[in-house]
Amino acid sequence: MTAPVSDVELHPAITDPLLPDLLFPSRLLWSPRELRDLTSTVASELTTSLLGVLDYTSPQRWWARLALTEGVELWLLSWLPGQRTEPHDHGGASGSFTVLTGTLAEFYRYPGGPIRSQSHSVGSAVGFGAGRAHQVLNLSKGNAASVHAYSPPLVPTREYGSLAEIPAEIPPLPAHRSLADLRKEPVEP
Repeated sequence: MTAPVSDVELHPAITDPLLPDLLFPSRLLWSPRELRDLTSTVASELTTSLLGVLDYTSPQRWWARLALTEGVELWLLSWLPGQRTEPHDHGGASGSFTVLTGTLAEFYRYPGGPIRSQSHSVGSAVGFGAGRAHQVLNLSKGNAASVHAYSPPLVPTREYGSLAEIPAEIPPLPAHRSLADLRKEPVEP
């Protein structure tokens, strides 16, 4: 469902020339701040293109991979009222998300720390390091959408029964697929 552009794979419906310029294919590891800047810029500058791709499905959340390089993966997710993730970490990858439409709630925890919560509305962006576990939910009565980025890419998530179960240290997980394999079968972000 993506088309290769040199070392970057892009969703075929995103034709805005700005996106490839934002992806820096030679950058192999992105910091949480760089990921936050990426999701913020994509959400604010490519809004029309993103809204053209966006879909809402039930009962499962909808998602589409927007871009993939050796250093970063970029996703668009939609959230109907009541849709949520399970509590999870990102297997040692850093991440970010920016709210494109609506409002999302996030409950998060760093190992050994308290469970915290935050509400994110349109334009709100958060970048986080590898040691953070969270749960994202649409607790509002309206639809929501968000742009997510992870680095390194292709690292699986690890789910928990609750955020209270987060271990004292979140060990990294290896990418479970090669870039070539993922091009064939996108996984859930």
